Amino acid sequence: MPIKDSILAAVLAAVLPFTCVAYANPETEPENAVVGEEVIETEDAAQFISPEEFVASLEFKTGRVVLGNDLATLNLPDTLVFLDGENAQRLLVDGWGNPPDDVPPLGMILPAGVSPLADESWGVTVEYEDSGYVSDEDAADIDYGDMLEDMQADMREANTWREENGYEAVQLVGWAAEPHYDAEGKKLHWAKELKFGDSDVNTLNYNIRVLGRKGVLVLNFVANMDQLAEIEASVPAVLAATEFNPGQRYAEFDPDLDTVAAYGLGALVAGKVAAKTGLLAMLLVLLKKFWFIPVVVGGWLFKRIGLRKKQDPAEAVSAPAATAAEAKPQEPGQTVMDLNKPDDADKR
Repeated sequence: MPIKDSILAAVLAAVLPFTCVAYANPETEPENAVVGEEVIETEDAAQFISPEEFVASLEFKTGRVVLGNDLATLNLPDTLVFLDGENAQRLLVDGWGNPPDDVPPLGMILPAGVSPLADESWGVTVEYEDSGYVSDEDAADIDYGDMLEDMQADMREANTWREENGYEAVQLVGWAAEPHYDAEGKKLHWAKELKFGDSDVNTLNYNIRVLGRKGVLVLNFVANMDQLAEIEASVPAVLAATEFNPGQRYAEFDPDLDTVAAYGLGALVAGKVAAKTGLLAMLLVLLKKFWFIPVVVGGWLFKRIGLRKKQDPAEAVSAPAATAAEAKPQEPGQTVMDLNKPDDADKR
């Protein structure tokens, strides 16, 4: 599964089974289709640019990057670059063909020197959950083996509905990396291996959560399963680079002033809604919140088939050298790209 498709796989699997969207195949190619040539369609539907032009238009950052309103800081090594929220949204929508989100992420971390349009590329979306202080008191008591069995059972329950209604099943194969909590750094990370239908290539869902005084930084790797070794090699650098700023740090929690989240570490892995009501109910909640996605996805799938061919890695354009300018602060945002994230109703 190409990297440009991986980020939408979980959302597709969760939302499409609960909808019935008729999307007829047109008898002719779209008027703007370009046959045999790679093109990028920008937000202006009438404008098409080459992959080289698109990559060159992205503003890559290096070194020290401030997230949000002095929320946190990334101190990136030379092996990583950063796109702020606006540029990350352009890559996700125009470059990788995902439906647009009302609120862009804080940004994306990408490998330096690799075109973000190449199949061997990967990315880390960076977002913030203003969910309150998440207690880690239960860290030593969590049995992740039992949790995995429960999550797999919930997935099988959801798959029964999918198959009865003509949709492909999604299998939680297991932990690609078992959950690990760094009690000193207040950082939790884990990875799931997912299989979509009869796909020959499994999808990697690698997650990092950095606990803060008032919420959680959400970092999600977008990659294929065959990139696991490369991702695992990059995780230490991403973990070391990410820290909350003074005033936002976990140790600065004030019980008299700050809100405590209604869930603990285990729910960050299993999904807070899933921990309460099961995966099937979580997917229904997602459907209520994001009912428009199947319609947008229908158009996205057609455009992928009608307008674009797989890019030859040899033709991929490396990311240009980034300037050392500090990223413009972005307001914390939330997207639907991570199915583990809490729903808005429980944030209040």
